[in-house]
Amino acid sequence: MAGEEYTMKNKWLLYGIYVIIIALLVYVGWSTKLFGLIKTTPTGNSKDAEWQAVFLTNGQVYFGKFSQGMGQYGTLKNIYYLQVQKAVQPADQATQDQKVTLVKLGNELHAPMDEMKINRDQILFYENLKKDGKVVQAIDSYIKNGPTK
Repeated sequence: MAGEEYTMKNKWLLYGIYVIIIALLVYVGWSTKLFGLIKTTPTGNSKDAEWQAVFLTNGQVYFGKFSQGMGQYGTLKNIYYLQVQKAVQPADQATQDQKVTLVKLGNELHAPMDEMKINRDQILFYENLKKDGKVVQAIDSYIKNGPTK
């Protein structure tokens, strides 16, 4: 009888240890995911006055003002993107001219709002743009003069 009582106490002690270990694993897993999410995604370090280029996993690049929230989605506002226009007549590949234009989001046929929620899993990286760069100069020109025809 004494041996059985000793074994029951050991079982309950072992179950208690298992419960504590599982609880710790759940806590560590949850906190690691939370902190990992915040750490591996764009942070609030970007200044409001700066423009960012956001590079997505599908190859698209958007320019605008990027901010993060606490959830799974970041927000991009004042959005622009580059559009490549090829010549209508096929020409020699070496001489084929491509015209790259800056497009303001919202001017498309479906008229989207000028705000985009981007899943953090789709963001490869983002970078702040210099004020004297060609993209920021084109954005400033668009803001001052409207779209170029």
